[in-house]
Amino acid sequence: MNETIEKNGKKLRLGYTTGSCAAAAARAAAYMLLSGRRMDSVKLTTPGGQVLELKTEDPKWEGGTASCAVRKDAGDDPDVTNGALVYAAVSLAAAPGVFIDGGVGVGRVTKPGLDQPVGAAAINSVPRRMIEENVREVMRLFDCPGLEVTISIPAGVELAKKTFNPRLGIEGGISVLGTTGIVEPMSEAALIGTIRTELKQKRALGHESVLLTPGNYGAEFIRTSLGIDPGAAVQTSNFIGDALDICRALGFGRVLLIGHIGKLVKLAGNMLNTHSKYGDCRMEIIAAHAGAAGAGTVLIKKILACAACDEAVRLLREEDADLARRTLCSVTERASANLRLRAGGAMQAEMLMFSKEYGVLGESENAREFLSFFREV
Repeated sequence: MNETIEKNGKKLRLGYTTGSCAAAAARAAAYMLLSGRRMDSVKLTTPGGQVLELKTEDPKWEGGTASCAVRKDAGDDPDVTNGALVYAAVSLAAAPGVFIDGGVGVGRVTKPGLDQPVGAAAINSVPRRMIEENVREVMRLFDCPGLEVTISIPAGVELAKKTFNPRLGIEGGISVLGTTGIVEPMSEAALIGTIRTELKQKRALGHESVLLTPGNYGAEFIRTSLGIDPGAAVQTSNFIGDALDICRALGFGRVLLIGHIGKLVKLAGNMLNTHSKYGDCRMEIIAAHAGAAGAGTVLIKKILACAACDEAVRLLREEDADLARRTLCSVTERASANLRLRAGGAMQAEMLMFSKEYGVLGESENAREFLSFFREV
């Protein structure tokens, strides 16, 4: 695609989803089967109304099956599926209708709570609808009553290891995704959608409590220092506020957030999206709480000059261990209060803040009780 979108003053090229690739390949393969002629390109109208013209590759006829592929183009989005070939193989069906399944490299759902039921190929609802609509258009041209469509992504077996699919219980490959048919570079909506999917799955499994962590630091700390399977935690990235909103909407009763001070200190400033583009108030927060706890001007100035939170903690501990404790407890209390405010009264929210160098730095009142629950699960 040559269309672009402007983000943060930069022009970024749009791409198209695996769902668009699958639908286009299915349309072309259906035409090949019923006409006996290849299609070098295929036009596709996305759910968002954009018309794509996508090239096909590797056309084949084998027995009663025709197949071809469309190569994924994620534009300027750092999508692991970029460049992967999405194949569709089409054959006549024994019954009327369009029957869609996944082949090699398309994952299969093994846990409830996802877009598709357990046992189904991980081809989400919108891509399935796109595939069926496009195949039916070709069927009408040739008065064909029924076709079977198998979507395969040969590279998907390896690519899945770089995605959330193993955590979600999707085995054997990647998912065929997309709601608009178009990929917007570094889409926050897509990241939040992934968080929502994982939380929905846990709720569908009957979980009333959920463990959240911003990322890999938290997951590693959960495993090595707390003795809890990091797979029990849902990674929120910077979207802590959005994750809390989703938890509340899904009806979770309680949430425990565990994270590195570099992220969670921002919550004390009521920054519930912790991305640096929204601000970096870490040292100001630590310095303010240190001052309130009794730190002198010299130490406050040193903290404000720090580049990393661990360095600020080191300065506090070297000055006075009790001062460090009071400061970090104060930060934790304020962050916890903001967390609870966002969570709303119907859901309990607790947090535990740590440093890779110094371990647990602060925890809210009921954090330990929550931890014992997750150890027992």
